[in-house]
Amino acid sequence: MAEETRGQLFFKAIFERNPITVLVLGICSALAVTGNMATALVMSICLTLVTAIASTTISLLRENIPNTVRIGIQITIIATLVILVDQVLKAYFYDLSRQLSIYVGLIITNCIVMGRAEGFAMSNPPDKAFLDGLGNGLGYSFILMSVAFFRELFGAGTLFGVTVLPLVTRDGWYQGNGMMLLPASAFFLVALLIWLLREIYPSQREKE
Repeated sequence: MAEETRGQLFFKAIFERNPITVLVLGICSALAVTGNMATALVMSICLTLVTAIASTTISLLRENIPNTVRIGIQITIIATLVILVDQVLKAYFYDLSRQLSIYVGLIITNCIVMGRAEGFAMSNPPDKAFLDGLGNGLGYSFILMSVAFFRELFGAGTLFGVTVLPLVTRDGWYQGNGMMLLPASAFFLVALLIWLLREIYPSQREKE
């Protein structure tokens, strides 16, 4: 099998091998922080940065990491990056940090970050590890932002807090869909996105 180019490696991680639609990884935050687009965007940026930088760092150090302690070192690197991101959020975007609650801290245990570190960065050069981490982070972001778009628009009638569909409760004409305000609605939206991407990329379907 021919080796993938760096472009293929990057773009396939976003759509064709999307970590949420193919492996259903990182689903907890996809349900919890998609009530509005602002929190989803911040969470997406945080995870993308951590995944890309962690993968690059681990790839750079991979030949000096003893095999028996590699998981502990990977977690230490990822935890350090997550703490840095969390502190920056608290310093400059305190309100968003409060809305995201514990979910930024839980990036440490996110299966996408750990999976790319162990499954790809440990056996590939830094430039490819960076593109793989960036692509997987953007793939996660694509799903989060898509879900948040529909939840906020049809639930609250807004996008990034700006009114698009005026609610009847505020003298408008649109009756908000209460279901979209609940985390459970994200289940259905993620399922629809999984179906859509598997229609576009039949290779994502499980073989019978």
